[in-house]
Amino acid sequence: MKKKLLFIILPLLVVICAAAGYAIMNGSSTQAANQGGLMDKKILTAYFSWGGNTKYIAEKIHTQVGGDMFRIEPVTPYPADYNETAYGIAKEQKEKNIHPPIKSTDVSGYDIIFVGTPAWWYTMAPPVMTFLEENNFEGKTIVPFITHGGGGGYTIDKDMAQLAKGAKVLKPIVIFSRGDSNTDNDIKEWLEKLSL
Repeated sequence: MKKKLLFIILPLLVVICAAAGYAIMNGSSTQAANQGGLMDKKILTAYFSWGGNTKYIAEKIHTQVGGDMFRIEPVTPYPADYNETAYGIAKEQKEKNIHPPIKSTDVSGYDIIFVGTPAWWYTMAPPVMTFLEENNFEGKTIVPFITHGGGGGYTIDKDMAQLAKGAKVLKPIVIFSRGDSNTDNDIKEWLEKLSL
């Protein structure tokens, strides 16, 4: 009786294992195919960061999307003093619509550009404005990510669309400071919802 039962159970186990293996393989290939839409694109994560928060988030995004990273740097760095930068130079640049010179950039080889900025005076930081104006974004996709100290994302994605002529600008992720323990998952969910 035990031998008969063994002959019945063994083939059944083989079928179950094969079915489970197929489901796992099929799920993996579906996931790879989904990622393939992003993996066959040339990706750049470009960001400006004064206090380090936007850099921190840029690195988290880069870890999930791959590609290259580029720090947007003004030719003349901002002072280390917060008040001097925020309430002095940055405020004046906003009021006078000054877009400061930045170190050379080139996005011509990229399809998707993640653009990171802190929210300064209700919009993006002035060096990011320069970055968007100086490059040709025709036919490219811009994915904004924004860090802030309490004001939110304002209309930064719309402001980016006005400066980056011909680009498709997607929905941004807006993160307070450096985020929290759930930020990696928030970024993952945000990326999954984007039409890249």
